[in-house]
Amino acid sequence: EMCIRDSINAEYMGTIIIQFMKMIYCKFVFCLVLLGCVLSLDNGLGQKPPMGWNSWNKFACEINETLIQQTANRLVETGLAALGYVYVNLDDCWQLSRDINGYIVEDNNTFPSGIKALSDYVHSKGLKFGLYSDAGFLTCQKRPGGLMYERQDAQKYAEWEVDYLKYDNCYAFGIPVKWRYERMRNALNETGRPIFFSMCEWGFKDPAHWAREYGNSWRTTGDINDTWASFLDILDLSLIHI
Repeated sequence: EMCIRDSINAEYMGTIIIQFMKMIYCKFVFCLVLLGCVLSLDNGLGQKPPMGWNSWNKFACEINETLIQQTANRLVETGLAALGYVYVNLDDCWQLSRDINGYIVEDNNTFPSGIKALSDYVHSKGLKFGLYSDAGFLTCQKRPGGLMYERQDAQKYAEWEVDYLKYDNCYAFGIPVKWRYERMRNALNETGRPIFFSMCEWGFKDPAHWAREYGNSWRTTGDINDTWASFLDILDLSLIHI
């Protein structure tokens, strides 16, 4: 069964909420040393729009390593890769849990060879590899989110040689959005690996006016679907920011 149960583990939630409250007390101390940190996502990426493929609209949670390998093959075989469509991005449901040290663990039922092996396969085709996470305690499909585990996740993404991170906005329970995205921005910077940081904030807090300091790209609307009506609606909503 691809999607895990909808129930939220109370012990897990209690642990991460306690960790969050501890971090709130440390926030002012962090601000005192902030001037010594990188204040923007200085990774040299995002000069041109990234082009490629994302798994969500077609497959949602029904993803596995064979599908991703086949998609990478087709991008090359059809000539799309030669035209610049080079990103192969997994969306939600690739992750399952965390280990005892807080590092994210992939779903071994659907990705038995592991994410690093899949990343290597995509790179062997001359393509770039992307993953999904969330700036909340859980992802939108209730897998483990990235909030409070930014450093562990960023380290793992760098170890797996990830090129792109889509960072969603579910299950944040009102925690300020800039604070949450700033944490992952800083964690990605610390790895030293250039990872395209795609902020999927849905436009609720008007990121067009502030997200440049946090990510390489940012959503200004809700989800798109494969209809012209959806495309035109999103185009109209986006024009107000030009």
